[in-house]
Amino acid sequence: MTALLKYMAENSSQIISLLIEHIELTAVAVGIAILIGVPLGILISYVKQLSKPIVGVANVIQAVPSMAMLGLAIPLLGIGVLPAIFMVTLYSLLPIIKNTYTGIASIDPEMVEAAKGIGLTRGQVLTKVKIPMALPVIMAGVRISAVTAVGLMTMAAFIGAGGLGYMVFSGIRTANNLQILAGAIPACILALIVDFLMGIVERLVTPISLQPVYQSAKEKAKRGRRRQKAALAVAAVILVVLIGNSVIGSMGGHEDKHITIGGMDFTEQFTLVYLYKDYIEHETDIDVTAETNLGGSQVCRGALKKDEIDMFVDYTGTIYVEVLQNDPNPDMQEVYDVCKDEMYKQNKFVLLNQTGFNNTYTLATTKEISDKYKLTKLSDLKRVGNQLVSGTTLQFLNRQDCMGGLTDNYGIKFKDSKGLDGTPRYTALENGEVDIIDAFGTDGLLKKFDLVVLEDDLNFFAPYYGVPVFREAILKKYPELEDVCNKLSSVLDDEIMMELNYRVDEKGEEPEDVAKDFLESEGLI
Repeated sequence: MTALLKYMAENSSQIISLLIEHIELTAVAVGIAILIGVPLGILISYVKQLSKPIVGVANVIQAVPSMAMLGLAIPLLGIGVLPAIFMVTLYSLLPIIKNTYTGIASIDPEMVEAAKGIGLTRGQVLTKVKIPMALPVIMAGVRISAVTAVGLMTMAAFIGAGGLGYMVFSGIRTANNLQILAGAIPACILALIVDFLMGIVERLVTPISLQPVYQSAKEKAKRGRRRQKAALAVAAVILVVLIGNSVIGSMGGHEDKHITIGGMDFTEQFTLVYLYKDYIEHETDIDVTAETNLGGSQVCRGALKKDEIDMFVDYTGTIYVEVLQNDPNPDMQEVYDVCKDEMYKQNKFVLLNQTGFNNTYTLATTKEISDKYKLTKLSDLKRVGNQLVSGTTLQFLNRQDCMGGLTDNYGIKFKDSKGLDGTPRYTALENGEVDIIDAFGTDGLLKKFDLVVLEDDLNFFAPYYGVPVFREAILKKYPELEDVCNKLSSVLDDEIMMELNYRVDEKGEEPEDVAKDFLESEGLI
């Protein structure tokens, strides 16, 4: 507990910043859901034949896994705030639609008839009788949606939209439990606060006649006025925060010379983003925005195509095998040349000089298992693989140039293969739940867990050298970027990247601090 409090105190400014982002994103998503859901609920209460299809669609949306929904939104809406708000809005609709319909449909028909009897029009019956009477039920649906939205919005960090999920995902990737808790605990507290505030609003909108204790007419009027003022004040505060943030954001986004660097969702990519950001800003007068935690390379390439980012560091093996659909090729130069030519032909992407570090796939195990089964190279697994359980990422498990190729080229067959995404596979190995895992050559976690890396003695895995990828238009606009990035790329090698990754993964240092410290120590800035 002491360590957690110390960590949260040291990173309080970041936590507060992410918390504010989280609140803003959630408020906008729930607000849009209210604007859509309440009218739909009113509509189906009047047009009964529409209730089944509308509620049915909302139910189907609710049944779709949130990660899948986010993945489907990325090709259409890109990365950042828009797809995150879109996803959470969709998931927030069902409780609001259902409760609005239920609240209106459950009003005593005799009360509606009495309202019509005194001459109220259909619209007046809705606004003066039905909606006021249904408000407690409607607010209960909004309350459910708001609390759920707080949790769902942690997914926003997966596509660079910010929020508390940034700390959660970063902590998972680096096996940093303190970082996970530093993001999860504020999110839980926020959910409880939202639930409490929504409960107050729910009571405020409940008509006096429906409350258990009646007051005098004068007291009723006073309370009514106080409620109106409170509601207006809350609405005004929310609007000021949202509008103010938008204005500030727009003011900060009009730099004369500006680019955005994107990065994937693992330690090395976090560090690379800040390495190139800091060095470019030092060597040029270009302002750089960092967009980290964007998921896999396919997300970054999609963002590059949509002009949402201007540059990111990809890997030659990923481009050569996964994007261009070539068979694995151990020739580093040939792989790079093909990637450079084809990516320009297909997308007008410009690949600069590749770096000196090769973050290729490998398999790793503990020293105990290595000694027990005499494992030093991948071909050793052919004789004992049927006694071992592998724990690999889903991507590794399902790619022909990974697990499938190991079977075909090395003849390796494991006793069982488990799909484990990200850092949890290292924990599973340490706990003895699996015997061997996939890893990348420059992973800092290899050093952290003191693992034995098996030699790829048949040169099966393709080279995965880091390479900066730019939109052609950006390099034409700022040609100085090519020389600057090539100079930095020439400095980076396997040993350096593993050490930088280790400092983040094991020592708990922030990627931006590690990047800046390295550049300063090398005399680059």
